[in-house]
Amino acid sequence: MEEKMEERVKDLNLLLMLLTGWEEDSRKNPGEKIFRAWKGYLFETLNQLAAEKLIIQFQHTKSVPLTEAGRQKAEQLKKQYLH
Repeated sequence: MEEKMEERVKDLNLLLMLLTGWEEDSRKNPGEKIFRAWKGYLFETLNQLAAEKLIIQFQHTKSVPLTEAGRQKAEQLKKQYLH
């Protein structure tokens, strides 16, 4: 049961990242857009999301980009929980 709760917490954190994030121009690839969110979540949850390649973590930053897979999963979660 605890494992299922951890999975839900991780999913809801990803959903919150989508709901509170923003799109901006990529610094590495001009003309490309990336979706970023503040990383004010539990480190364990952020590490799990990064391990699943749903976000990319960088040291010394206060935000993280969502990968395309992360954004797609967050959109699915949005439909599941908010519609």
